Amino acid sequence: MTTTKIALLSALAAGALVLSACSGSETTTTESTSAPSAVESASESADAVEAAGGASVVATTTMLGDVTGEIVLCAGGNVEVLMPNGVDPHDFSASSDQIASMIGADLVVVNGLGLESGLTDSLANATSDGANVFEVAPLLDPIEFGAGSHSEEGHSDEEGHSDEEGHSDEEGHSGEEGHDDHGSLDPHFWFDMNRMATAAELIGAELTTATGDEAYTTCAQATATQIRAAEGEVRALLESVPADQRILVTDHEALGYLADVYGYEIAGTVIPAGTTLAEPSSADLAALVATIKAEGITAIFSNTSSPTALAEAVAAESGTNIKVIPLYVESLGEPGSPAATYVDMMRTNAQLIAEGLQG
Repeated sequence: MTTTKIALLSALAAGALVLSACSGSETTTTESTSAPSAVESASESADAVEAAGGASVVATTTMLGDVTGEIVLCAGGNVEVLMPNGVDPHDFSASSDQIASMIGADLVVVNGLGLESGLTDSLANATSDGANVFEVAPLLDPIEFGAGSHSEEGHSDEEGHSDEEGHSDEEGHSGEEGHDDHGSLDPHFWFDMNRMATAAELIGAELTTATGDEAYTTCAQATATQIRAAEGEVRALLESVPADQRILVTDHEALGYLADVYGYEIAGTVIPAGTTLAEPSSADLAALVATIKAEGITAIFSNTSSPTALAEAVAAESGTNIKVIPLYVESLGEPGSPAATYVDMMRTNAQLIAEGLQG
């Protein structure tokens, strides 16, 4: 790859990062100078929900919001989702009204493991003011970054760091600087639907503890059963891809759970880190182009909540007939879209992956 082309790709990387950062900031509500304090607003919100009946719940991401919403729809209450559809959770920040909602809620459902890095201070402040914050991902046997850089059919990452269980060792993690916010554990657990089903059960149990109402546990078990049933369809779609074609290139390290569960290899990432806020180097981009050529990659899977310019530039630079296919990675789609619910999101992604690798 020429120096000029590497410079172009690096410039596009910087531009994509700026656009990603802007997308998160546009959703933040401006605080009014005459607004009541967060604690006062929280008290008013809690009183209103108590009068209406049922639990008051706040969820950070759209995936957790949808699953928690199913539980609360069944058992009673209200769920507020902090992040709008289509927003990257890595750089989203909360408004003062949203912080007040967290303080007044019976439960605040958080992904954790550093996914909501833009909410770190807000969550800490809300917790200090009495918010009941429940982090789900650390309880779901999280895998390490790089666990998907393999397959049982004998693929391994470029360094060859894989063991018999298919998990890369710590030195096999690419883009280690990009994992600073997450640590070594991957927060993107929702790409394993069985883990999400377990998350539903944990959330229900936590709501029962917070409210004393066993209906939340019962409804959570029903929600988990529905997720596990849908997982069978997703599995069938992903396993319809021949084993030697189950090779993924993604925009950042977010599909490790999917790869780990369904026998896929992640051959490379446009941003070699677990967050879209990291910046790829010229060497990273050159290595990815080389991998695409060597592996005969036919698709790069991007992210609907992040700019695609860098992925498209990498595809063009590879000199091959390669498609850039957006997946619903960090957020559900808008209402009425093919990914409006968590189950629909997973089904749609599986279909896009299967068609993209076999088309």
